[in-house]
Amino acid sequence: MSSSPALSVLDLVSVRTGQSSAQAVASSLALAARADDLGYRRYWFAEHHNMPAVASTTPPVLVAAAAGRTHRIRLGSGGVMLPNHSPLVVAEQFAALEAIAPGRIDLGLGRAPGSDPVITQLLRQSGTTSDVDRFPDNVRDIVSLVSPEGATVRFTSGGTYDVHATPAATSTPEVWLLGSSDYSAQLAAAMGLPYVFANHFSGDGLERALDLYRQGFQPSETLAAPRTFLTANAVVAPTAAEADERMLPQARMMARLRGGRPLGPLETVEEAAAAEAADGLATPLIDVMRSRWFVGVPDEVRTRLAAFATRHGVDEVMISPVAAPYAAEPFDTASGRVQTLELLAA
Repeated sequence: MSSSPALSVLDLVSVRTGQSSAQAVASSLALAARADDLGYRRYWFAEHHNMPAVASTTPPVLVAAAAGRTHRIRLGSGGVMLPNHSPLVVAEQFAALEAIAPGRIDLGLGRAPGSDPVITQLLRQSGTTSDVDRFPDNVRDIVSLVSPEGATVRFTSGGTYDVHATPAATSTPEVWLLGSSDYSAQLAAAMGLPYVFANHFSGDGLERALDLYRQGFQPSETLAAPRTFLTANAVVAPTAAEADERMLPQARMMARLRGGRPLGPLETVEEAAAAEAADGLATPLIDVMRSRWFVGVPDEVRTRLAAFATRHGVDEVMISPVAAPYAAEPFDTASGRVQTLELLAA
């Protein structure tokens, strides 16, 4: 891929009407392989729980599966929601992934739960906020544990105990902090870690978060200067009309989320068009989303992405390809998402 900025992919493993989890995962793994062939820089899986339209519940498992189907592209989490998990287990999982695909693993860490309070309680078992308060310490622990040197536990009574995520690491997964608030930007800056703002989710506060990160950055052993990129939703098609059609189901999904309405599988293009004509659910948000998302024909979207990257001083944009399927498209492929990646890379 010779165009600038470099492009990467964020995948939530969307599940459409009538599609099984197995089919959804198969289509995403095929998409990862296609992104590898097309020259995309990295491919990250998100972590969400108990959502009918999202099958990306376990990023490490999906990364491992994608590692077996790719050769060059970096693979990672966008991200692991750290308060849901033991830091040692996360470190062990990603140290193992680094052993499977050396030099290709990114460990993106987030502080949000990735679900509702009930699921959060089930994931954590020890309360809904106890681990959130330890997030900075847990990040530091993971950074140490995945390093070849490992971490050292110091006992209050005296003595130490060495802990390694894997016994003989020769390379280390790259740790990123993810977020959509000032908190993660400031923490990444203080710790000297690379940082990604979740622009695809909202976009509010983007400029402030980047300024806080860049101005407050403290160099670390692994990173001498601020390093960041941006995420963005994208739908690309041969015609503007098709791009708009493939955008509508995801726009309606976002409208349900923001309105606290019940969620279901991702609608097909035909289902969304019929439902929107009846209820107008996404109508108030369409213009806003179209202005923030990257929807259209290839040349238009590439030009907008380049301007977006230049405006915010980044050399990489990670797109979430949210192109929905037509009803006749096979369940074991993601034709609209594949088309988006192919047209952007052409």
